[in-house]
Amino acid sequence: MTPKFEAGINIAIKIPKNKYEKTVAFYKDILKLEVEEKPIGNPTVSRTHEVKFGNNVIWLDCVDNYTHAETWLQLTVPDVEEATNYLQLNGVETCDELEELPENMHWITDPAGTVFNVQQRDEQ
Repeated sequence: MTPKFEAGINIAIKIPKNKYEKTVAFYKDILKLEVEEKPIGNPTVSRTHEVKFGNNVIWLDCVDNYTHAETWLQLTVPDVEEATNYLQLNGVETCDELEELPENMHWITDPAGTVFNVQQRDEQ
């Protein structure tokens, strides 16, 4: 069976430390979007701001060891294990070493290097 992948609402932009303050100010002061700093306990992200972006949420993540920004996207599936098996059968390996994740989630990348978080979809 082929799992049904859907876009999640979360978009993370990994921002080098030296560009972080100006980037937050851009979203808050220039675009006038709703921006709020949130606590984070991740060893690779030193600060994060949540930006309301229509029906989506952009997470501005400050990463101390990056030299350029990267955009990471969320994919949701009904069953993470089934999706992971399907991806592996199609030559897509998980790369969970990128950043700490809760259980039952995985990081993958497309051939161009775009990072995706694969996680369980909340069924309503």
